[in-house]
Amino acid sequence: GKTAAFMLPALEKLSQPSAVAGRGPRIMVLTPTRELALQVTAAAEKYSKHLRRVKVVSILGGMPYPIQNKMLASPFEVLVATPGRLIDHIERGRIDFSRIEMLILDEADRMLDMGFFDDVERIANATPASRQTVMFSATFEGNIARLAQQLLKNPKRIEIAHQQARHENIAQHMHFVDDLSHKNRVLTHLVNDVDINQAIIFTATKRDADTLADDLQSQGHKVAALHGDMHQSARTRTLNQMRQGNIRLLVATDVAARGLDVPGITHVINYDLPKNPEDYVHRIGRTGRAGASGIAVSLASPRDSMQLKRIERFTGQLIPAQVIEGLEPKLKPRTSSPSSRPGTGRGRPAGQGEQRRTSGYGNNSNSSNASRGNGSGYGNGNGNSSGNGNSYGNGNSHGNSSNGNTSHASPSNGNGNSWGNTGGNGAGRRDGAARPAAGGPRRDSQGNGGGNRGNGGNGGGNRSWS
Repeated sequence: GKTAAFMLPALEKLSQPSAVAGRGPRIMVLTPTRELALQVTAAAEKYSKHLRRVKVVSILGGMPYPIQNKMLASPFEVLVATPGRLIDHIERGRIDFSRIEMLILDEADRMLDMGFFDDVERIANATPASRQTVMFSATFEGNIARLAQQLLKNPKRIEIAHQQARHENIAQHMHFVDDLSHKNRVLTHLVNDVDINQAIIFTATKRDADTLADDLQSQGHKVAALHGDMHQSARTRTLNQMRQGNIRLLVATDVAARGLDVPGITHVINYDLPKNPEDYVHRIGRTGRAGASGIAVSLASPRDSMQLKRIERFTGQLIPAQVIEGLEPKLKPRTSSPSSRPGTGRGRPAGQGEQRRTSGYGNNSNSSNASRGNGSGYGNGNGNSSGNGNSYGNGNSHGNSSNGNTSHASPSNGNGNSWGNTGGNGAGRRDGAARPAAGGPRRDSQGNGGGNRGNGGNGGGNRSWS
C-alpha cells in the first residue's frame, strides 16, 4: 500500500511530457536495502504495465557494473536505487539527474541508521532544486528531522497512525528464557506449531542466522537464512522461494525487517530482541499484512530487560508473557505497567558474583558529583531522586575484563533505581553464555557468578528477575 501511495502519483506525472530534454530518469526512489529496492521495482513495473514508454531501472549493490552501465545508457523514466551503489555511478558520471521531477526517500530512518546520511544528502543535492521530495519514515526525530529540514520545502506531514494504534491485528506475546539452551528448547517447541504457515525468525547477528538455520534444517524443517553477507543472487533466490511457499522458516537479520512483503507469513519470532524499538515494530510488521491477522513471539532473557522496557515504552504496550508447560523459566519475572512512574527507591544489590568491578561510577545528570560504586559488583550507585530518569547505578561504563569475561553495569530507570549486574566466570559472552566456535555446536556455558538483577523503587515499567 505504501509503495502504491507514492508510485501511482509518480507515474501520473509521466503522463505529461518532460520539460527538460534528455535520457535520464524523471522519478527516483531511494531505499535502504536491496530487497526493498527489488520490491519497489517490481511494483513500479506492475503499475506501469499498460503505460507507454515507461521503463524502470534498479541500481543496487551485488549486481555487475557492466549490466548496470548498459541500463543507464538507455532512456528510462523511473530509477530505484540503494545509496551506496548509486553514489558509485554518480562519481563515474553515468547518470543524468537533470530531468528528476520527484525524489522519494523510502524508509529514510533506516537509511540513516545504516550510515547513509551524507550519501542521501549528496544524491539530493545532485538533483534539480525544483523537484518534489517525498520522505517516508517510522519516526521524525533526531537526524530524520534534520534531514527533512534540509531537503523538504514547506512539507505537509501525514501520520498514518500513532505508535500505539499500529499492529492491532497482530497478537504479541513473549517467553522468558533462562539461558541459551532454554531458549533453543523454547524455539524448537514454537516452530513445531502446526498453525505456522510461514515464519521469520530474527537473530542479532549474521553468524547466528546461519547457525540457527543449520540447526533447524537438521531437525527437518524447510528453512533458509537471509542476511547481508549473502550474494545478491542468493538473497533474491531465497526470497523467491519464500514467496513460492518452498521455505517455511526464514532465519534473518534486520536486513529483512524493512519492507519485506510475503503474504504467507503468519508468525514472527524474535529469537533476539532488536537493539532499537523501531526495529521491533518493523519486524513484527512482516506478519499481519493487508489486514490479515498475525502472531509475534519474542524470547527474552534477564539481560534483555532494558531492551524490553524500551520496546514496551515505545509501543505503549506491555507484552504479555506466556509459559510453555514443561519449559517454565526458573527465574520468575515481575512486571509493571510500561506507563507507570519510576520509583524513588534505591536499587538493591544485583548479585554478588566474584568478578570485581574497579571503575564503575554512579553518574547523576543533575549534579557535577559522581558517586563511585563499591568496586565489588554491587549495584549501589546513588541515583537522583528528582525523577529525571537519567541517573545510572554503577555507571554506564564497562568494568574490567578478566579471563575472557566482561563485567558491566546497566543504566537505572532513574529516580534512584540503580541496576547492578555482575559478570560471572562464563567464557566470552556478557551473560556468561559461551558463543559456539565457527562450525561448532551451539551450547550454553552459564557463568558461575552471574548476579540477579533487582530494582528499587515503585515500578517504572521494569521487568526484573529474581
